Amino acid sequence: MPHPSKFEQKDNTKPIPHPPRYKEHLQILAADLKLAYKALYEAIQPIPYIQDRLYCVDKVFIEGGSEKWVGEGTFRGKGTSWVRLESYKDIYTNPPGKPVRYILQADPGFGKTTQTLQYTFNWSTGVKGSPFADVQLLIYLRLRQLRGIRSLAIAIKRYILPKSCSLEIADIREILEHTKSVAIILDGWDEYPELDTELGGYMRDIITARASPNHDVTLTTRYLPKDFPATARRVRLTGFDDQARDQYIRKAVVGDNDEAVEQIKQRLKDNPVLADLCQVPLFFVMFAHLAHEKEEFKRFRSVTDFFTFMIKCFHEHLRNKVKDRNVEKQSREYEGNHEELSALAYEGLSKPDQQIVWRKEALIRRLGEGFYEHHKRIGMLVEEEAINDQTTADGSDMYTSEIRFYHKLFCEWYAAYRLAELAVTLDEAELSEELKKLDPYDLQYLYRFACGLRPEAGKKIISYLQSIEGGEKFAVLCILEQTGKVDDIMETVRKLCSKQVNIHGIHTKLLQRSTIQLLDIASSHKIPITKVDIVGCSPVADQSGSSLALLSSQLSLPILSTLQKLVILDGGRRMDNTEVVGILRYTAQCAAVKKLWFHWQTLPDRVQGAESTLSTLRSRNVSVAWGVSNLNLFTGRWETEDEREQRKQREELVRRIRNVCLIS
Repeated sequence: MPHPSKFEQKDNTKPIPHPPRYKEHLQILAADLKLAYKALYEAIQPIPYIQDRLYCVDKVFIEGGSEKWVGEGTFRGKGTSWVRLESYKDIYTNPPGKPVRYILQADPGFGKTTQTLQYTFNWSTGVKGSPFADVQLLIYLRLRQLRGIRSLAIAIKRYILPKSCSLEIADIREILEHTKSVAIILDGWDEYPELDTELGGYMRDIITARASPNHDVTLTTRYLPKDFPATARRVRLTGFDDQARDQYIRKAVVGDNDEAVEQIKQRLKDNPVLADLCQVPLFFVMFAHLAHEKEEFKRFRSVTDFFTFMIKCFHEHLRNKVKDRNVEKQSREYEGNHEELSALAYEGLSKPDQQIVWRKEALIRRLGEGFYEHHKRIGMLVEEEAINDQTTADGSDMYTSEIRFYHKLFCEWYAAYRLAELAVTLDEAELSEELKKLDPYDLQYLYRFACGLRPEAGKKIISYLQSIEGGEKFAVLCILEQTGKVDDIMETVRKLCSKQVNIHGIHTKLLQRSTIQLLDIASSHKIPITKVDIVGCSPVADQSGSSLALLSSQLSLPILSTLQKLVILDGGRRMDNTEVVGILRYTAQCAAVKKLWFHWQTLPDRVQGAESTLSTLRSRNVSVAWGVSNLNLFTGRWETEDEREQRKQREELVRRIRNVCLIS
């Protein structure tokens, strides 16, 4: 049993008689929670600068890929593996009465917050069959707001309930103690201001079940907490595949206008350098809306080129909306002169514990009120209410405002201007020390933007990347940003693809991501890819076979039209029929493939339910092997060379007998 929290020593395991007004207070709390959540889930903003066009979460939420960790009751140590979930609803399968800690993990922009807001919508509106449909109370808290909070009841009173709510903190605490069915969502562990401090102990106690042990708790985070229960259920989001992108375009952008859908999808195909970025739901959403609404939408040479266009749209939208000469002049000055914002962003990202939230008063003193208000109006900076460290004379809470970027990637964009400046002015040794503060895995776009913004800075940054482990392929992508010309990296890409390309589970995520992007560039420019070996990455494909998800790293390998041979090596992995069929469908869509080879896995004796896929492979004379066996593309059965020869002899004997019968 977990030790009780030192913050709250209440023992919730023994039944306690309900207080006199419990039912009345429970109804008030549930109603006010739903009212508060309505203000959140009806204010979804797909494009930050269009602040007058808000959506209900249910109108824009699309399920991306998700996977759960499976193992022997734990997810530490050897024998780890991930399996794909059919639906986000499959995350919560625990029987009632058995509280569980869930960890929902994903990179920024992959939809953690949007998914949890969908949960609040489902609960508030009584959607049957949803994960929290039968929960009496759903508590949704944004951890970035909870500085100094030592009690769940205080957090609910201060940060969720409307100020008009009649319940006191003691009433809320009493309700939580007596209500059996309570689920808690803690959104953004990596943004918690007291993450690695002793003061953050209470939220850590909730995660580890020392506090609120009888409640289900879901934690969203970029990375795993240092301290979590071994029995926690771990799920991660993997982003949008082709099917999810199609669904979003139809649901939130153009409806059932097939022509408009195809136009947006074609614009994505025309921009292969954005393929990786658009796996992130947040940025695909922006891409889709801009591709539909902007007539001048073009083919972008690099991610830097796309961001330059997008930031310009932010500023132009405000100028077009206001149509005031003075505002236009001021807007252009703010758009072009942002040195202080760039310095602020860079300072935050280069700290050991990155700072991406600032107090409003301090930020305005540094940036100027006019500059701040402009960037708030275009949606680049977002303001949120937070509790002040001080209180009023009567002991009441004092509120302040905290400021953050709409998304961390915009923080990287502005920080890149400062990094590019440093790269130009510092010598090689000084720059190397500066770059050691900036992990290219965590901040890959900071590096790419800096190379794209100032080519002379890019030369020195690329030299540094080529000197670090796993940095060579990433450096190639930075060269593309630096020059904006695919031709400048084509010889390198041809050389890479002329021999075996490995995507290995022991590679860093940065190296895997860079390799995949270079393969995608090769495919889109008709460069032959001789052979790709996927080793220890647990690849799976969805039923459409539109991409190959690498479960070890959450990355996806797109359809490679010029791939000639694919080898999948996964020692000890047992694959079911659905997984094998998905990989066969993916292979069938890679038009140049001549061989697919499985190694070291355990596969079913027969492939079933894939007749059309087998027919496609058969018509292209594709060989499918598993160790020393080959797949019979007529029967779906595996055959060794001896079995294959015996079958051919039998078929030849039958043919001869038929000929004799015909002659007779």
